[in-house]
Amino acid sequence: MGVKNATGRMGRVERLRIGLVGAGPWARGVHARGLAAHPGVEFAGVWTRRPEPGRALAAEHGTRAYETFDALLAEVDAVAFAVPPQVQGELAARAAKAGRHLILDKPLAESLAAAERAAEAIAAAGVVSTTMFTLRFHPPVEEFLAGFSGPADASTTGSARWLSGALLGGPYAASPWRAERGALLDIGPHLVDLLDAALGTVVAVDWAHREDPDLWRVGLSHVGGATSTLVMSLTLPVDPTEMELTAYGSVGRHRLTERPADPWVGYGRLLDALLADVAAGRTDGPRSAARSLHVQRVLAWAEELV
Repeated sequence: MGVKNATGRMGRVERLRIGLVGAGPWARGVHARGLAAHPGVEFAGVWTRRPEPGRALAAEHGTRAYETFDALLAEVDAVAFAVPPQVQGELAARAAKAGRHLILDKPLAESLAAAERAAEAIAAAGVVSTTMFTLRFHPPVEEFLAGFSGPADASTTGSARWLSGALLGGPYAASPWRAERGALLDIGPHLVDLLDAALGTVVAVDWAHREDPDLWRVGLSHVGGATSTLVMSLTLPVDPTEMELTAYGSVGRHRLTERPADPWVGYGRLLDALLADVAAGRTDGPRSAARSLHVQRVLAWAEELV
């Protein structure tokens, strides 16, 4: 798939022009830093619903603050989203219909129905999309997933654990959607994505429990017969974050406890993958909107059981 270059003609461009939507902690600390640093992209501008934060972020990186979302769309090849899910679902569909490639946050939208609508619009537009499953671009995680000795079967069990106090204070504690939906929709997408990649496609949520303070326990079944469990919370007095991923059985014995100290570290590699997918016209990449929808569907199954 080609993209419009600066002259308006279709064809491959040397640098992909990417606009950023949002100016919160994730936009400032991850997206903006990564877009400004990557040699293969042009940080083409910022749009925010409240103009002042967007102008400040744009000035910090020597780029342009746009007055409207449509004005930004008219000047870019791709859009990176760092906004709440209830905002992203609608705007991502609009960007896709305008022919813009997408860097999506997770979850894809505020509800499964909204995520399905967004994913359908993105697929119909034929644009490239990738999701901020940032752990996937961390070398120890890649080594963990690549190290399995065979396919997972009924003899295999796995677990994922993420315990943190991130919502007790700090930059994300003021996020309304995180406060309302908790660890399930914030950390859950990362953990489901990793267990799904490690043990096979999740086909069922067998049980789910939520206890105060926002402590989730979820049991999953995978396509080859493997089972796994999730334990996660963002409101426990745990610092630093406790993270662990394990798998035992037909795949061998594997344990991962290392996570990136700064999520920005893997952002350049995410952009590398996006550029490769755009050059190849690959719309069904491993972290596309369709993948994000699958992960959100699993989380919706869990939420229904609580």
